Amino acid sequence: MRLAKPALTAALGLAAAALVTSPATAASAPTAPASASSYATYEKSGENAKANRAFYQAVMDSVAKKRAANPGAQSVTVVYDASAAPSFAQEIASSTQIWNSSVGNVQLQAGSSGADFSYREGNDSRGSYASTDGHGRGYIFIDYSQAQEYDPTRITAHETGHVLGLPDHYEGPCSELMSGGGPGPSCTNPNPDANERAEVESLWQNGLVKGLDKVS
Repeated sequence: MRLAKPALTAALGLAAAALVTSPATAASAPTAPASASSYATYEKSGENAKANRAFYQAVMDSVAKKRAANPGAQSVTVVYDASAAPSFAQEIASSTQIWNSSVGNVQLQAGSSGADFSYREGNDSRGSYASTDGHGRGYIFIDYSQAQEYDPTRITAHETGHVLGLPDHYEGPCSELMSGGGPGPSCTNPNPDANERAEVESLWQNGLVKGLDKVS
């Protein structure tokens, strides 16, 4: 999320170098379990908000390039590659089913060819997050320790919410998916609420992405 914490149009530039954590950095991060307070510190930081925005921009840029070949489509398919997160295959599949049954203007689809974003797993003291690899491609990182402390399906569905344009709202109740880890580890709700579903539908209405300025 960064679950309490650990997401574009072609016209938008991507100052990725200043916003992202590279795969190499994530892989070399401390492996000792981090506390919920350390997760929260990062999740509520400006750095995390910028990483979420860069992720959303990267995914939308990828989608926009493919949509140019079919500009009249009334819905959008966003393709993801989950091969680098085998430990969370079930959670990713569940998150996909949750989102695909919650909204209609955008759908998620697994695939290794032409993926718009990917899932990764490993250890990072900051927890799980959505970011970019510095080359215009988005990825969701799922942290092992955080997934032991918080519900892993909620983590995955929350981070996937950034793919669809939703910002974090840690002050919200457990019923809000984008409240992430704000309600604490006891919250296991993996479903977006009515307002979150409506926001995603609005952003992707008629196959278009709107309101990027609303994403923090």
